[in-house]
Amino acid sequence: MSSFNTLELLSLAENIKAWGKELGFQQVGICDVDLSRHETPLQEWLNKGFSGEMNYMSEHGMKRARPDELLPGTVRVISVRLDYLPPDAEFAKTLKNKNQAYISRYALGRDYHKLLRARLKKLGEKIRSECQHLNFRPFVDSAPVLEHAIAEKAGIGWTGKHSLTINKEAGSWFFLGELFIDLPLPIDQKVEENCGSCQACLTICPTQAIVEPYVVDARRCISYLTIEQKGAIPEEYRKLIGNRIYGCDDCQLICPWNRYASITDEKDFHPRQQLMGKELLALFAWDENTFLKNTEGSAIRRIGHERWQRNIAVGLGNAPYSADIIAALEVALKNASELVAEHIHWAIEQQEDKSLFLEEVTENRLTERLIRSIEKGLPRDA
Repeated sequence: MSSFNTLELLSLAENIKAWGKELGFQQVGICDVDLSRHETPLQEWLNKGFSGEMNYMSEHGMKRARPDELLPGTVRVISVRLDYLPPDAEFAKTLKNKNQAYISRYALGRDYHKLLRARLKKLGEKIRSECQHLNFRPFVDSAPVLEHAIAEKAGIGWTGKHSLTINKEAGSWFFLGELFIDLPLPIDQKVEENCGSCQACLTICPTQAIVEPYVVDARRCISYLTIEQKGAIPEEYRKLIGNRIYGCDDCQLICPWNRYASITDEKDFHPRQQLMGKELLALFAWDENTFLKNTEGSAIRRIGHERWQRNIAVGLGNAPYSADIIAALEVALKNASELVAEHIHWAIEQQEDKSLFLEEVTENRLTERLIRSIEKGLPRDA
């Protein structure tokens, strides 16, 4: 690695931020690799089992909080922000229509992992052109990295009570990526926290997964349940999931800071027509080939067709009563895997319970009308 004096490093840091903007990043920050204050909270979180089936969270020990162990020689981390809020997101409209499938808005477009990593690699190569022996490595959810802690330290934003990074100008609708480097660049200042006394995200979480400010029990989180959970979704959470078949945005939707978020300029993050605002029954009808075709290049594909059907079955169970829904569930049951069949049986039970309830309501209303009709015909002194 070439040697640089202080002024040259300052100039290079400014250039790196400018190059990052040219590559499409909305923000670039730099921090050192001392994340030691996060080690105890991380271990406590793991000890409580809050990581659920995500065994990779504990497999690497404290390496997640020690960047220089992940990539020996690392002395700085460059953190980048890439906004993804799509136009016409129709959050409330889709959530209210229980016959439609709600998909977390980050997943409606192209999978961000490859796009973001490719740009980080270009940024690293650009820096290397200035110092030939530079060692760098880009990360986008691909290794044990505390991305939110890094983003906070690099001045991208502060960690909100929902554990996501919040920026005053951009809210939290953005992706994060990291570039580990062995160049002692000047670092940025940490951003002051601005959540104050707000508890909105804790209150609105459908499953109360935010067990205390800044602490999320993944096992209760709808994003975890619909994406990371490989087996059956616990029954206690199925009704609470509603029509959310892939991820959940509730804690971000309620956050006051997201009123300042801007629509992304990235066309790749705009919603795909085959995923946006679609009926649950229409998506449930996809066979595996159709699923793979319609989710090509999408983050959704990683859960596979089986879990896709599992999630939609839960959504159909939570939808308003429909004979068409029961018929579709019964047809799918014939060739369903054991996992999907369990959720289909549950969904059918929910639909049948609603049918009985509607029958009782209808019968009660008819009885009330009959009584009123009889009463109207009775003498006043009867």
